[in-house]
Amino acid sequence: MSSKVNATLRYTAARIGIFAGCFLAIWGLVALGWLPSGLGSSNLFWVLVLAIVVSAPLSFVLLRSQRDAMSEQIAPGIDRAREKARTKLAANRSMEDDQIDAAERSRAQSRPSTSEAQGSTS
Repeated sequence: MSSKVNATLRYTAARIGIFAGCFLAIWGLVALGWLPSGLGSSNLFWVLVLAIVVSAPLSFVLLRSQRDAMSEQIAPGIDRAREKARTKLAANRSMEDDQIDAAERSRAQSRPSTSEAQGSTS
């Protein structure tokens, strides 16, 4: 369990680090005038959006091994949860089918048979 947490924390920390690095680099480029600043007071918003746009593909490429390690550790848990859900669903379907069958049997038993119904009306 701790290795799963460690892989997740490593991946998350690396994503945050890449975003922070992109944010600082873009903020510096805007401060130097090499990148356009936002309109009026929207400079911080502009830098945040640009940092997200730049850091997303960088994270996708640079953190591939961490993402794969994290998914390998998470996948067995997801498979167990999926199998548990399938088992529970099958049990619920079986229980529902049994209830429907019991209801149909009780209705069939409570109705008079067609020969009894015809004999009482003649």
